[in-house]
Amino acid sequence: MSRQAGQKNSEKVTQLLNVEEHVEGFRQVREAHRRELIDDYVELISDLIREVGEVRQVDMAARLGVSQPTVAKMLKRLATLGLIEQIPWRGVFLTPEGEKQAQLSRERHQIVENFFLALGISPETARIDAEGVEHHVSEETLEAFRRFTEQSGLSQ
Repeated sequence: MSRQAGQKNSEKVTQLLNVEEHVEGFRQVREAHRRELIDDYVELISDLIREVGEVRQVDMAARLGVSQPTVAKMLKRLATLGLIEQIPWRGVFLTPEGEKQAQLSRERHQIVENFFLALGISPETARIDAEGVEHHVSEETLEAFRRFTEQSGLSQ
């Protein structure tokens, strides 16, 4: 809805960013979205290997709430990226690069979750919210979260 001519708008209006800043913000979001699924998959694969010793597509589909064909498609992509190895009749395994990426993702999640806990957010909400935020914060922000939780005595 537009303002009528001659009427003043009492709402505070933020100034539009310059084009380069605007583009950079959207570029970062697109990159985070691209990385987010990859990170979630490699982290889940790592966790399943640790907990149950093997990774099956059916288990991944159940934990991610997606179909097995969706998992199969992503596993193909992860293999192309050199993050996993699929061995027929044996399952899915992370390459050293895949395990490194899983560990980095796990650390990012823990930093964000600890930050939320330091703010007094409930453990369940902190865990759930960290799952989305971990992919979208910059290294600078992540480091600020880490410093804050260390100063609060809540880092793990």
